Amino acid sequence: MRVGLVAIGRNEGARLAACLRAAARDVQSFVYVDSGSTDDSLQIAQSLGAEIVRLDLSIPFTAARSRNAGFARLISLDPSIELVQFIDGDCELVEGWIPTAAQFLAATPKAAVVCGRRRERFPDASRYNAMCDLEWNTPIGRAKSCGGDALMRVTAFQQAGGYNDAVIAGEEPELCVRLRKAGFEIHRIDAEMTLHDAAMTRFGQWWKRNVRAGHAYAEGFDMHGAPPENFRRKEVVSNYVWATPVMWLLWPLLWIKIYRGRRNGLYATFVTLSKLPQAIGQLTFLWNRLRGKRTMLIEYKNPIPAPGALGER
Repeated sequence: MRVGLVAIGRNEGARLAACLRAAARDVQSFVYVDSGSTDDSLQIAQSLGAEIVRLDLSIPFTAARSRNAGFARLISLDPSIELVQFIDGDCELVEGWIPTAAQFLAATPKAAVVCGRRRERFPDASRYNAMCDLEWNTPIGRAKSCGGDALMRVTAFQQAGGYNDAVIAGEEPELCVRLRKAGFEIHRIDAEMTLHDAAMTRFGQWWKRNVRAGHAYAEGFDMHGAPPENFRRKEVVSNYVWATPVMWLLWPLLWIKIYRGRRNGLYATFVTLSKLPQAIGQLTFLWNRLRGKRTMLIEYKNPIPAPGALGER
């Protein structure tokens, strides 16, 4: 099966170089979609042989819009592509992932999407990076959604209408809702997929990331929260309840409940604390919805990695 790749990013620098080198190794065609980089990302992509799409920044930018634009260019260049790997520019494919995932999709006709284990490249660099690595360790088997890195069947992606350009975060789970409604399946398999560089070293970055997550929950619930899907209902209700000041006294009980599931004190602490920024993100969505305004992109990443951060591979 012919496989193409769409990478998206802005000011990823060395992270993008690692991403595209792995793409050149593993797929037949690959596209890089840039959303206004001011570093050398475009030169890096060009030097590594990527087809480049420069987004019109007069139109509000979203990762969903970037992925759709990349997909359209990829298929126009090579209509024979049957599978497309979506990846963020701060990630690198693990060697062997593409053939393993493609083989799974070939053997599982109802599967539209397959993802594997995304790992944080430097989990010991900060507690926030470590949290990312823990979050991404989701159960193996049929799933309700995937993340930004996933291999998708082209025909299923087209049938579902691709990503929703207007969604500023959580665009992958929203697409997966529509794919499942169309009769397709989402799977996570027991295979190493990508290395990610969160580059989170400050509490403020972690906070912004969770505000963005809360916004995604509220927007997803607004779109698909009705029965029988009840999409994001559990997360939205939980955040509102536990973020209420009177409930703070019961946070130790919530911590214990979360700890019993993962047996990790760091995970339990940050998931408990995340109720506050996620509730703020949800309220931000509602406030802007009432005013008829669109929320601007919520970013948390460091635009430029520290010298030598990627190391030698």
